[in-house]
Amino acid sequence: MQIAIIAHDMKKELMTQFCIAYCGILSKHHLCATGITAKYISEATGLEVERLLSGSQGGEEQIASRISYNEIDMLLYFGNTRPGSSSGEMEQEMFRLCDLYNIPVATNIATAEVLILALDRGDLDWREYVNPRSKRNVANS
Repeated sequence: MQIAIIAHDMKKELMTQFCIAYCGILSKHHLCATGITAKYISEATGLEVERLLSGSQGGEEQIASRISYNEIDMLLYFGNTRPGSSSGEMEQEMFRLCDLYNIPVATNIATAEVLILALDRGDLDWREYVNPRSKRNVANS
């Protein structure tokens, strides 16, 4: 499965701790993350994480592009929850694309844990049929 990870500055430590806790499950999947988040996760866990551009330099757009091609199977997005912070256009576009392509999204640690445990149980295996980059679809090409 292809898992995209984004964590805003105030949530990078939380995302890193989450990845440490679920390193065993995450190690079985392809991970990509925006710049600094990828660096933190890979250094803390030893996981291989495809490092995209930082969010402000186009990393969120890179993930949105992969979502629009149905190449992402899950999005872990820990955004800025401080009072007065508003979600940007790119964040809203990513959520819209996830809705369009039925891609599970976690915006907090509780939902992320539910999705990761479901992934481990095989509850999200149906994504293998719709993702053109899945092992199943690449093998049948």
